[in-house]
Amino acid sequence: MSEIVQTLPNMQVDYVVSPEQVADFQRNGHILLKGIASAEEIAAYRPHIQQAVKELNVQSKPLSQRDTYGKAFIQVSNIWETHESVKKFVLAARFAKVAANLLGVENVRIYHDQALFKEPGGGHTPWHQDQIYWPLDTKDTVTLWMPLVDISEEVGSMTFVSGSHHKGYISKLEISDESHKNLAEYIEHHQLPQVSHGAMKAGDATFHYGWTLHSAPGNPTDQMREVMTIIYFADGARVLEPDSNARKNDLRRWLPGLKPGDKAASRLNPLV
Repeated sequence: MSEIVQTLPNMQVDYVVSPEQVADFQRNGHILLKGIASAEEIAAYRPHIQQAVKELNVQSKPLSQRDTYGKAFIQVSNIWETHESVKKFVLAARFAKVAANLLGVENVRIYHDQALFKEPGGGHTPWHQDQIYWPLDTKDTVTLWMPLVDISEEVGSMTFVSGSHHKGYISKLEISDESHKNLAEYIEHHQLPQVSHGAMKAGDATFHYGWTLHSAPGNPTDQMREVMTIIYFADGARVLEPDSNARKNDLRRWLPGLKPGDKAASRLNPLV
């Protein structure tokens, strides 16, 4: 491990989640937890995440020439594989323990990380469920979504549909204009409650289940909305037979060498 990595914060101090917060999360499918990482910790890790995104980003088209998904954000995945400094952040025991506590499980594994940088003028993120992409046989999946900069009310957290995770697989539509239209109609027809947690400080984090319906507004500001996400799943989950091209692609990329029925524990899914 390099000297630079050794000097980065270890984030070993636990973040305590109350039984009431666990109950709220399991009932609603999402929660905002403030100060998961301190301002000093974010200041230490942010330059390393920024540098990794700069090195790994393959998006070169201007916003005006991209489709809806492309306008939503610059997306760089599994930075922990290639950058030791970011690996220390992604595999932090503090974050993993919060994820396990919220899910009510003993241990969790990493599915993958994603930096999601929404550019100034970037578009909205359409309604979707994350778990349509994941060939995992468990409902115990959760995403940590943490801004690396303070974000204002107008950019805000994602918007979640409370309780939607209890419905499981609602639609196989991948993130697109079609998913946004169809799921918006579904939400309206069933009069489902929508919640945004509003402005967030750097180091705050939302957590949401893989089946929780969510979307995000565009970025009307002149500041990049820098967000780091980490996806966790309960240890012991097994690989599902992929029922879509999206899940076939995820099986190859995030669960390499595994086949349906295997324990989801490839070299890319460390126990944290």
